[in-house]
Amino acid sequence: MGISNFMGERAKPKKGMDAAIAVSDYMTKKLISFSPQHTLLQTMETLVRNEITGGPVVDEKGTLIGMISESDCMKQLSDSRYFNMPMNTEIVEKYMSTIVETIDSSASIFEAAEQFYKSPYKRFPVLENGKLVGQISQHDIILAALHLNSHSWRH
Repeated sequence: MGISNFMGERAKPKKGMDAAIAVSDYMTKKLISFSPQHTLLQTMETLVRNEITGGPVVDEKGTLIGMISESDCMKQLSDSRYFNMPMNTEIVEKYMSTIVETIDSSASIFEAAEQFYKSPYKRFPVLENGKLVGQISQHDIILAALHLNSHSWRH
């Protein structure tokens, strides 16, 4: 399975009254994704190498089935020491979060800000017609807000 760049280039936002404020205009489009069959060691190496804290888990069709994060890896690290279990056979599927909060690509940055405010998550997978197309973070929403003039903010 090929891995896309998680920290891909973001779209250049427009300025002024015609500024687009959709999540799709500010999300990261090139993601590093993980297979449910990746080992946790492979996953941790990828996280460290790319300086990221997590990413989407997709099946062979590219459908979002979960998220894996550094926190999910901590559980396995703790168990491996306590139970003296080797880590090289543990797979993502066993430790990933399967309840995933997502956001639609057409949502506004204001809707995203509200969703972030009500949620413990710092990033959401972005879906378009049910398909994973990117990821938006709280940082992305702050950048979007800074790119807009206060008089052009509208819902």
